[in-house]
Amino acid sequence: MTSQEQHMMRSNVAQIPLEAIDVSDATLYQKDSWRPYFARLRAEDPVHWSENDVFGGFWSVTRFEDIIAVDGNHEAFSSVPAITIGDYGDDLPVTQFIAMDPPIHDVQRAAVQDVVAPRNLAQLEGLIRQRVGDILDGLPLGETFNWVEKVSINLTTQMLATIFDFPFEDRHKLPYWSDMATSLPDATGSDGDVDARTVALQECLMYFTELWHQRKNNPPDKMDLISLLATNPATRNMVDDPLEYLGNLILLIVGGNDTTRNSITGGVLALHKHPDQFTKLRSDLNLIPSMVSEVIRWQTPLMHMRRIATREIELGGKTIRKGDKVVMWYLSGNHDETAIDQPNEFIIDRTNPRYHLSFGFGIHRCMGNRLGEMQLRVLWEEILKRFSKVEVIGEPERVLSNFVRGYSALPVRLHGLS
Repeated sequence: MTSQEQHMMRSNVAQIPLEAIDVSDATLYQKDSWRPYFARLRAEDPVHWSENDVFGGFWSVTRFEDIIAVDGNHEAFSSVPAITIGDYGDDLPVTQFIAMDPPIHDVQRAAVQDVVAPRNLAQLEGLIRQRVGDILDGLPLGETFNWVEKVSINLTTQMLATIFDFPFEDRHKLPYWSDMATSLPDATGSDGDVDARTVALQECLMYFTELWHQRKNNPPDKMDLISLLATNPATRNMVDDPLEYLGNLILLIVGGNDTTRNSITGGVLALHKHPDQFTKLRSDLNLIPSMVSEVIRWQTPLMHMRRIATREIELGGKTIRKGDKVVMWYLSGNHDETAIDQPNEFIIDRTNPRYHLSFGFGIHRCMGNRLGEMQLRVLWEEILKRFSKVEVIGEPERVLSNFVRGYSALPVRLHGLS
């Protein structure tokens, strides 16, 4: 979008009655036209009430400080029963620990936490580097290809298969199930087919139920996610509640797929849009870790999380009623001028690059954040060893969702080192 088009959009948004602004509209994100809407809400109505036929009424919380206040207060703002604006649907009304409160949340999260413990991450880094190298070495130089398919999906799928110890020959099922899980129109505003989603997730449940029974007698030091759940005394009966088991499978698959996958693509796009930052990166490879954090902020791969008020409470000068939906827009908070300097700019050497909301805050902070950062760091270390430039040669295709800020395609062309 040109600067003139951006100016026109800001002017148009300024003319919309404030009460008519509804940031749950998934087309805002598919068209990448969300910025002026959130900018106006942050300036004029940072805790904003909306109503529509799909999601009912909900509060949009758009400022960094207010989001922290909600995310850090699980007693007043409950995660039950869902973390998306809409509920998960009557076809498969799953439960999952991210949509639970303590103490159940803490027990189930603790059961799988060791898969991303520092000692396990250290062991995984070599494997990630080998797989990244194999993927990059198989890419064509000087030819156009879809970065999302060849790199982003490929790498994250291999990593998912590893942490689940999922049969490698069937790993293509994992991103498919992830996409289907988040494609429910009534939950995320997408255009997915409800019946197809139900069939896909039932297949997912059957496949993983078989894996559970194969692993329920594994030793407790086996570090794949299914073995950890199946052998932990607090979760070893989870398979007997299929909707709870499926809910947690979806959580772990989506958490391991969508966030890293879309940040891999978002990083290429960000550096394309900010060539001065790529030049800066090329001249100082020690900036890769801070660049990775900036990519995750700039991308914000999961754009919101929802809570339900457990009691009447004031927030940002508004009275939130008991039972109201409260939606924390991480995407907006990550672009809040009062919290982050030059938030609309991509700056890889920020003073505090990990100061962002993409991983959430409080008890629900993303469990796999260090694994995601490590994958991105290793990827860029290996890219810069091989290529002088990842050239974006067309517009990205973005998914229709108000939850996942994702891409279905990004045409690129690689240039070798001279």
